[in-house]
Parts: sequence; structure tokens; C-alpha cells
Amino acid sequence: MKLGLYGRVLRKQNINFVQLLIDSLDSKECSYTIHESFLPIMNECGIKFKAEPKTFIYHPNFGDEMDYLLTLGGDGTLLDSLRIIRKQDVKVLGINMGRMGFLATVNKNEIQVALNCLEKNDYVLDERSLVEVNTDKPIFGDENFALNEFTIYKKDTSSMITVHTYVNGEFLNSYWADGVIVATPTGSTGYNLSCGGPVVEPKSENLVLTPIAPHNLNVRPIVLNDSVEILFDAEGRSDHFITTLDSRHTVIDSDAKVIVKKADFKLKLIRLPDSTFIKSLRSKLMWGVDTRN
Repeated sequence: MKLGLYGRVLRKQNINFVQLLIDSLDSKECSYTIHESFLPIMNECGIKFKAEPKTFIYHPNFGDEMDYLLTLGGDGTLLDSLRIIRKQDVKVLGINMGRMGFLATVNKNEIQVALNCLEKNDYVLDERSLVEVNTDKPIFGDENFALNEFTIYKKDTSSMITVHTYVNGEFLNSYWADGVIVATPTGSTGYNLSCGGPVVEPKSENLVLTPIAPHNLNVRPIVLNDSVEILFDAEGRSDHFITTLDSRHTVIDSDAKVIVKKADFKLKLIRLPDSTFIKSLRSKLMWGVDTRN
């Protein structure tokens, strides 16, 4: 069993859990490597290793050296790891040391349980679809993909923008709003949900198009098949707009044509056998809980 470890920060209250993870890996004599940006953080926090660990950098560097990537943090850390693994055949297990944990579903108290499940191949593998963005003026370079969502958004706070939207070349609507979201099923419980979009089951083959604070109250989110291409042509008082892919953002010119579609690869996300999407809805969003009690 060959593991990679990735994190962005290590808070004081989580140091003992990370040390437990390292001790368990060393006792099992597992082969593991640590992302080069995370190892100095671990050293500063006093994490002890049986031997000096190997490090890795980005996707071309680890190839066949890793079966699983463990992310130590919250959902943002797991999202960030996608930029590292990309199309590599690496399965990702998120250990939640953050808050919500919709993607990083393994609680930090379950580290030993999770390792045992990996050893026994006793887990469920969810293949999560992604979106990619392409423009006539390239943006985001070779990191033009996202697990949660793409957004196009007004650059300033003064006025709304108009986002002319086409689905497979057919005009759908001109959204007069602060912006528009295209969410994957995975991202449906994120920004899309907070903007009034629907929750979509992760295995459904859909994209959700949700306006952000639309001026027309009869404009509502729409669920589309993920085989479509969505073209956006935005205009407004500003000559620039903000586009985002998950937590990354860049500015585009108003004359840019933006095409969003499903990416040609998926993220292989591990969950433990007793973890399900329905359970996550109940535990994370408090569905079914009577708050009057």
C-alpha cells in the first residue's frame, strides 16, 4: 500500500491526530510520501518520523509511486489536491480536519479505521465528474477544470451584468444577475446550494446552472444533462468579469466567449462503507432534525 499525504495547514488541535497517522503508517511499514509544501509544516509542528520521508511535487512526478492520496484538512484541501493528481490513476481519501466535510468524509477520530479499510480494500469508490472551461482567450492555463463549480461574476459592486447563455448552440436565457454558476453534482451542495440551487445526487449525470441574485424572480436554476456545452457571453458596464474554478479565480475581458462542459476525466474519491450521501445530508445539513427539541 503506497500512500501520499497532502495538506495546506496543520492546526494545533490536529497535531496529535497527524502524529497518530504517521505512527500507524510507520508501524505498518507502509510506503508513504509527503507533498513538499506540507512536510515543512509538519516539521514545524514537531511531527516525528521513523525515517526521513520522501516528498513529491505535482502530477508528473509520482506516476506509479502512489495508490492513494490522503488529504489532511477540510473540503478545500481536497479540492486543492485535484490540481496535483489531475488525470493520474490515484484514489483520494479525505480526512476531515476542517469543518463541513462533505468531501473529506473521514473524521480525524477514524484514522485507524480508515487505514484498516484501505489495507483490506474495504471501501467504496465514487467517481466524481468535473467541469472544464475553454475560451477563445485561454484562461487558467492547463488547470482549466474544477470538481465543484465554474462561475462568471461581476467584477465590481455597482451593477448587475447580463450573461447571455446558450446550450449546445441554442439560446437559453439572458441572465440579468450578479453572475451565473455551473455546478457539478458534487458542487451542488456548495455555492450552488447557497444561491438557491438544488441538491443533486453525486452519481447523476447532470450539470446545474444557477443564477446568482437574479433580478427577475421568475428565473430559476435549471438541471441539464452533462453531455451539453454551455456558452456564456457576458456584458455590463465593466469591461472585465471574474471567473472562478473552485477556489481559483481570474479576470476575463467582456468580449471573451466562455464554454463550459464536462471534463474528460473524473476524480476517484474514497468513502468508507458506512458513509453515504444521504447520511451526509442528514448529518451535515441537519436534514430530518427537529430543531424545536
